[in-house]
Amino acid sequence: MGITIDGKNFAKEIEQRLINEINDFRQEAGRPPGLAVIRVGDDPASGVYVKNKGKACERVGINNFNIHLDSNISENDLKNQIIKLNNDESVDGILLQLPLPFKFDKNHFLNIISPDKDADGLHPLNLGKLIKGDFGPRSCTPAGVLALLKNNHIKIAGKKAVVIGRSILVGRPMAIILESENATVTICHSHTRKLEDETKNADILVVAAGKPDLIDAELVKKNAVVIDVGIHRIPILNEVTKETTYRLCGDVKFDDVLTKASAITPVPGGVGPMTVSMLLVNTVSLWQSHCGLPSTIRDLLP
Repeated sequence: MGITIDGKNFAKEIEQRLINEINDFRQEAGRPPGLAVIRVGDDPASGVYVKNKGKACERVGINNFNIHLDSNISENDLKNQIIKLNNDESVDGILLQLPLPFKFDKNHFLNIISPDKDADGLHPLNLGKLIKGDFGPRSCTPAGVLALLKNNHIKIAGKKAVVIGRSILVGRPMAIILESENATVTICHSHTRKLEDETKNADILVVAAGKPDLIDAELVKKNAVVIDVGIHRIPILNEVTKETTYRLCGDVKFDDVLTKASAITPVPGGVGPMTVSMLLVNTVSLWQSHCGLPSTIRDLLP
């Protein structure tokens, strides 16, 4: 029986550290850190995520600029909104909540965000810094995964790591981060043949496939470390009352894999809280840079 990697409590520890950093340097900076989150349209899941980010900002003392735009906004108006935030000295970090309405090219607008205000680490310049190993804001979910591994004293160097998923949000930066920690990394995706041949050899398995319950114990090496990035809300119809309830699950069958893995993240309470925490870390780090303060939290960023 493996251990459950607790992201929720570790995220609280990180938040307390950020509270201390902001309190220690706020007077010298002359202002608190500022994070602007841009949401376009009314995607329900995005609404929940934005609300959670706002609450996290309040807890640590970051000014939260919540900008909710109508889905009918023009491309030019959205561009001008981002440029306005780029030029606002009270804003240290900008996050464009994804997904955008279908008509928008997300990469175009992510590229408009100033690289030194890129709170989600998705600007090409910051992705380039990640590849080169230069310091800069990092993609929040992969950074959170690495922080969890290190906090639980899980050895990465020399291990075989398999990442399922190749998105720019998680899979690709996750692979680069693990490689930079001296793991031997394989990326799997929808065209990978015999997925089980890869997963069964993984010492560290990071699953970001976006498919509920994809991975069971048969696909996992004994004593592997399993990181579940997925989160899904699955409807359950009560045949008697005809009412629909929901269960949350990840890409991994938690109870099944727990019996075989040495460590595993739960859903919820694993990677999710860490993603929000690393957004706060990026914002505070950018604030320190903008205000000429010493960089005191670099150890939290890959």
